Amino acid sequence: MPARSPRYTDVVFWSLDLETEGLDSRRDAILSVGMVPVRNGLVRLGEAFSSLVHPPEERAPSVGALGAHHLRPFDTRNAPALGALLPEIERRLAGNVLLVHHAPIDVRFLEAAFRSAGRPWSPPPVVDTVRLLYRWADAKRFLGNPPGDPELNLFAARDQLGLPPYPPHDALVDATATAELFLALRARLGADRLRELL
Repeated sequence: MPARSPRYTDVVFWSLDLETEGLDSRRDAILSVGMVPVRNGLVRLGEAFSSLVHPPEERAPSVGALGAHHLRPFDTRNAPALGALLPEIERRLAGNVLLVHHAPIDVRFLEAAFRSAGRPWSPPPVVDTVRLLYRWADAKRFLGNPPGDPELNLFAARDQLGLPPYPPHDALVDATATAELFLALRARLGADRLRELL
């Protein structure tokens, strides 16, 4: 008999956000990382982890990227290199669940970072709040609401659920915003078991 999926309160979810030079994990560097756990169904800000990251090459940021992450080369000049931070990320994810908003981007950057550093990447279970937004839209449609695509922007989605506004594009703020969005969506979906959230 297969083991029953654990209750979400019995699982530690590490909400993670990366600020990057762009969206291409083969070319663009990670500039900052933020992580905060959801433990026993609560966001534990006291256990949060964040750091700026010194990129391998100092490049002038594009106007678009600078507008997104607001990080100048000066800001990351004295930050640790990513290789020094990967053990911190790995330790938090070991045996736990990775929680992200739009998983393909952050997971691709994590995989590339571990590969580049010569470290094995052990993919954790991933909960993606974008996927939960689609499920919530399906659930609303089933209950008779008019069809429509969900709002996928992190902060617009939070606004739709009545969550407070935060300033975007800081890795730790975005990780915290994702953790709160996750809890709001979990409650609306009535998802009690981990398998209902993956």
